[in-house]
Amino acid sequence: MNTDHRQEPRREAPRTVISVDAMGGDNGPSAVVAGLAKAATKNPDIRFILHGRRDELERLVARRRVLEDRIEIRDAAEVVTMDAKPSHVMRHGQGTSMWSAIDSVRNGEAPVCVSCGNTGALMLLSIMRLKKLPGVNRPAIACLWPSRSPQGFNVMLDVGADVRADEHDLLQYALMGASYARNGLGLERPRVGILNVGTEENKGRAELKAAHDLIENAAGTGNFEFVGFVEGGDIPSDHVDVIVTDGFTGNIALKTGEGTARLIGDFMREAFKATPLSRIAALLALTSLNRLKKRIDPRRVNGGVFLGLNGTVVKSHGASDATGVAAAVRLAFELAQSGFTERLAARVASAGGPVHDAPRDVAGGER
Repeated sequence: MNTDHRQEPRREAPRTVISVDAMGGDNGPSAVVAGLAKAATKNPDIRFILHGRRDELERLVARRRVLEDRIEIRDAAEVVTMDAKPSHVMRHGQGTSMWSAIDSVRNGEAPVCVSCGNTGALMLLSIMRLKKLPGVNRPAIACLWPSRSPQGFNVMLDVGADVRADEHDLLQYALMGASYARNGLGLERPRVGILNVGTEENKGRAELKAAHDLIENAAGTGNFEFVGFVEGGDIPSDHVDVIVTDGFTGNIALKTGEGTARLIGDFMREAFKATPLSRIAALLALTSLNRLKKRIDPRRVNGGVFLGLNGTVVKSHGASDATGVAAAVRLAFELAQSGFTERLAARVASAGGPVHDAPRDVAGGER
């Protein structure tokens, strides 16, 4: 296999083709194929390039009639395990399904890749194979956060691609996050804020104060509204659409939110099972409870998007089931349909500014 890291000429790809790593994730290829079938049932236009062990995938796909003539299987015998070191995968991962899935985007066969696999390895391979957009120093992972906003979700980035970020990185995150909100959520002029320990302009670290001025000055040309500093309680609010932060803070906030949601769900189940009367109350409230469950179900907004690369990569949760995979595929399809990568590249290029390459910590510590 060609391991030349130089960017190769890219061909125009059909907007409805999604490249999928079938072997990543805790639940294996059966959950991935089930998710593709679920997505394909709701969207007749979507097609897939599926990467993994051919014999196993052919058996799974054959059981799903809706996938007939809509999947091309690419044989990849090796798998990137969830505990694999990203640096090892970068040196020895040419035969893996993850590498193959990313290369379909690199070669112009698909505009977007979806994987449930190892986040650190996926980010490092994506940077290596797709390359960063001109002007981007540190790519970011953006996630959708359930909120009180009319669109139902806010965007937060970075949530774990890089534990550090200076003021110039935070400016790029603001531009990329605003572009994602426009193309992924349909917001014509997103409201952007910087996550801080308070809303006062004199609070926070030096790089946050410097980023405040940079982002405020870029709001006009970047076509977004800057709301200044926001606090943790604003993340799910209707006060802001895009929350900008470094990957260390963002990842902790994300994991805290997920854990709190699970805790509240467990408490509610315990409360409704406590007595016979509470069980009757649960039956009476079943419709409302199902509506609440559907709204806060993390599987329905599954998919962190890698921003700042020459191609779009959607990272589905490692424990994704069919519903979670289908949600990630739906997000990937919507971004592909919007021409998101090209729009994002144009937005970053319009901002100009120097490209500075500092030592980087990718996805939790790999240097």
